[in-house]
Amino acid sequence: MERACLDCGNTLRGRTDKKFCDDQCRSNFNNRMKAGQQCCIRPVNSILRKNHAVLSRMCKGDKVRIKKDDLLLKGFNPDYHTHLHQTQNGNTYFFCYDYGVLRLDGDIYLVVKRDNMVKI
Repeated sequence: MERACLDCGNTLRGRTDKKFCDDQCRSNFNNRMKAGQQCCIRPVNSILRKNHAVLSRMCKGDKVRIKKDDLLLKGFNPDYHTHLHQTQNGNTYFFCYDYGVLRLDGDIYLVVKRDNMVKI
C-alpha cells in the first residue's frame, strides 16, 4: 500500500504512520491549514491591538477624561472590545484588555487602567 505526502503528494517511505516527506512539507501543510482558520480572527485582533495602543498612549496615569472625537481621530474603534465590566452603581465599562472606557456626559469618555483600579 503506497501512501502519499499530504502536502506535495510524493510517495512516502519509512514509518507506516508517516504523513509528510520532510519538515518543509509538514510546515507548508500546517501553515495552509492555519491560514484558513485565522482569516476571521486576524482582522479583529488587529483592531483590538490598535485600540489598546490608542488607549495606552492617551491614558498615562490611573485615569483620564477624553473627548470621543480625540479617540476616534487617533484610530480608536469603539465597536471592538474584549470584555465588559458592570459596576455596582450600574455603569458599564467597555474593556480592551487592561484599559476600560466609560461614556460620561455627552461625548466625554473616562479611560481607566485596570492595574490601578481599586474600585470603579
